[in-house]
Amino acid sequence: MNFLIVAYDGKDENALERRMSVREKHFANVMKIQEKGHVHCAGGITNEAGQLVGSMLVVSFDTREQLDEYLKTEPYVVNNVWQDIRIDTCNVAIKDDVLISK
Repeated sequence: MNFLIVAYDGKDENALERRMSVREKHFANVMKIQEKGHVHCAGGITNEAGQLVGSMLVVSFDTREQLDEYLKTEPYVVNNVWQDIRIDTCNVAIKDDVLISK
């Protein structure tokens, strides 16, 4: 099952500092699930000034419960970086430049 995660950081004055303090741990955690084939794509959400204000990921897990287990270990969740997390199921139509679903 594919999931779209759109997660926005807090809006307080320490939000960017909090993000940057655990960014390497976040990358390491995402790479762990990438190595298991769970990540289709991921990236930062920026504001008009180009400052990071959130993240987006398209991931694949067998169940929502498995996704929730990942989120329990996600440094941006554990360290209160992401404060508004939206999760929807989605259809991945193109992967690695190949149309996989119509």
